[in-house]
Amino acid sequence: QVQVVESGGGLVQAGGSLRLSCAASGSISSINAMGWYRQAPGKQRESVATITSGGSTNYADSVKGRFTISRDNAKNTVYLQMNILKSEDTGVYYCKAVLNYGLAGLVTYWGKGTLVTVSS
Repeated sequence: QVQVVESGGGLVQAGGSLRLSCAASGSISSINAMGWYRQAPGKQRESVATITSGGSTNYADSVKGRFTISRDNAKNTVYLQMNILKSEDTGVYYCKAVLNYGLAGLVTYWGKGTLVTVSS
C-alpha cells in the first residue's frame, strides 16, 4: 500500500507565498511522475503542475512564472512553491503520485488534499 499525504496549506494574503509538500510512503519501487491538482468549490479539478521522473515539468498557464514544482527523490517528496498568490488560487490542492510497478504497470495514488485560501 502507498500513502500520499499533503501538507503546507493555509491562509495567506494575496501577493504572499506558500509552500506545499507531498510525501509518498509505503511500497514504492519507482515514481513515474508526481503532480499537483486543485479544485475550487463548484469547479472541476484541474492540473496545476506536474513533474516526471526525468525532471520534466509542466505548468498550467494560470500559474506559470509564479509556481515552481520540485522533487526530493530521497524523500519521495514533491513540493509546490507558490508565489504572488492570487484569490483565484484558492482551492483544495491534491497531490498525485504515479508509481511504476514494472510488469504490473502504472498505478495512480491521490492524497486527501490540503486547503489553500488566499485572502484579498
